[in-house]
Amino acid sequence: MKPTKLIFTLLMSLMMFLSFNISAEETDNYKVSTDDEISVIVFNEPDLSISETKIGANGSISLPLIGQIDVKGLSVTEIESKITNLLLDGYLKKPNVSVTITEYRPFYINGEVKKPGSYPYRKDLTIEKAITLAGGFTERASKSAISLVGEVDKRFVKAVSLKDTVKPGDVITISESFF
Repeated sequence: MKPTKLIFTLLMSLMMFLSFNISAEETDNYKVSTDDEISVIVFNEPDLSISETKIGANGSISLPLIGQIDVKGLSVTEIESKITNLLLDGYLKKPNVSVTITEYRPFYINGEVKKPGSYPYRKDLTIEKAITLAGGFTERASKSAISLVGEVDKRFVKAVSLKDTVKPGDVITISESFF
């Protein structure tokens, strides 16, 4: 193996190791979607690997040789399996594919916070931490009238407390206090 390919493979492996932002159990259940960023490593095939690619608005990524692959709604394990099967179909004899999520899609916060908008998701994010990221409550904010719309079921709005967890793609709304 050429030194540059070896260095690339080692760097990609190190990046993969350091990029775990969510526990293994959560990652297995996590379904990727638009604006998530993933890396695909095909071991000993650096030309077939891609680093830090955003999932497009159509829910797909583009891989060398294979082309566009629809990954929206799939877990990391399902993406690895899909890519492995595509590479087995006339490209490689024993592909070893590893997929990692390098950046999660943002969450959104609006209403009575000082800096409403989208923010990068972080591990162990709670409503309280999300409000802090958004600059804190405004003077008119109700500290108890907080709602969350999850990305999975956008029609379901639930009241939450400051200790509840936030997931990528969630929308948090801080209502105005009447007093």
